[in-house]
Amino acid sequence: MTMTTTATTQSEETYDEARKVIPGGVSSPVRAIKPHPFYTASAGGCMITDLDGNRYIDYCMGYGPLILGHAHPVIKSAVIDQLNRGWLYGTPIEAEVELASRIVSLYPSIEMLRFVSSGTEATMSALRLARGYTGRNKFVKIEGGFHGAHDAVLIKAGSGATTHGVPDSLGVPSDFTKHTLQAPYNDIEAITDIIESNRDDLAAVIIEPVLGNVGPILPVPGYLEALRRVTEENDVLLIFDEIITGFRLAMGGAQEYFGVVPDMTTLGKIVGGGFPFGVFGGKKEIMELISPSGGVYQAGTFSGNPVSVTAGLAVLDTLESEDVHRKLDASGSKLRSALQDIVSDLKLPYSVSGVGSIFKVFFGDLPRNYQDTLRCDKEEYLRFFSRMLESGVFIPPSQFETNFLSIAHTATDIEKTIDAYAANLK
Repeated sequence: MTMTTTATTQSEETYDEARKVIPGGVSSPVRAIKPHPFYTASAGGCMITDLDGNRYIDYCMGYGPLILGHAHPVIKSAVIDQLNRGWLYGTPIEAEVELASRIVSLYPSIEMLRFVSSGTEATMSALRLARGYTGRNKFVKIEGGFHGAHDAVLIKAGSGATTHGVPDSLGVPSDFTKHTLQAPYNDIEAITDIIESNRDDLAAVIIEPVLGNVGPILPVPGYLEALRRVTEENDVLLIFDEIITGFRLAMGGAQEYFGVVPDMTTLGKIVGGGFPFGVFGGKKEIMELISPSGGVYQAGTFSGNPVSVTAGLAVLDTLESEDVHRKLDASGSKLRSALQDIVSDLKLPYSVSGVGSIFKVFFGDLPRNYQDTLRCDKEEYLRFFSRMLESGVFIPPSQFETNFLSIAHTATDIEKTIDAYAANLK
């Protein structure tokens, strides 16, 4: 495989300066690539260019939002038009009603919704609302499931399924997480036991239908359907965190793809067109408890931001008009099949996972849950990441992150990527 990267002197020097003024030199921990991250100068389509002029085929795609690729002209045009009219009003705008109506028409679980500014804010507000609606305190999260960086969900994954959560960050009092319970993914018996044992004070179960931040790890057949039944039988709200899968697996997200309808849904990433955005929504009787119509408080200066709303409408229009999901499903299937052939031909003890336009090579057996991922060879994966970067392919710098395809990845890009995997997995 021909190496396409050269020196990264400017990125290294910028990182040295960054560490003086930014903790760890980065604004989010996943960007802390050793020995130093590369700094992006520009991006277009599926390509990203660093300060030193090196170009990479990108499979992080902003960690999911950029399903149409970088700097898509339709989104760019819509945003520029909105910027000419202003970018923050502090008042409602007509476009947010249009976007809300579009989302409601696509997600059967959402009858009303509230716009926020991030996925973290969406899940935090959804859990507050679930507690306010039910009058109960506890909720269940799935081990390895990521629902943002607010206190109640910062729980060390891998704790016993029947124990209370232990904070996974300094500065989080144990009192903030004592009502957070955990269950392993794809184990309906374990989560049923927890639900039935705590039903009198259990407000909700929150779950990524497809685990994204340790994956992708897919639900085994019947798991989501069984979880829907047991939550209904015990009068517990089911929240699908579709920050990653929303508009990624289908226009109606994982709930459309798998045919399972929760009580509440959180959305983000794609629906903001690459701009900061989040959504939480659900049944009307639940959502009407949100202030100012009800007693559950939620507010934000940038909620329903005109630029993000405009970008969201543009991306939804393009997804539908260009039949994006059908095209991406075909590309994803081709790529995963080729990766599986490489792993098999090289007789590596690795596995290939994914669905639709998401994929991953696990450096171990195909995982069914978070505990399985811990047995993967994380150190060898990091060495592999570095080799791929040298070959001009940017994949997430962690075994525990999902790879994303965009409509901008051409057949030629995918062939180059397959060649890079074959060369660097040897």
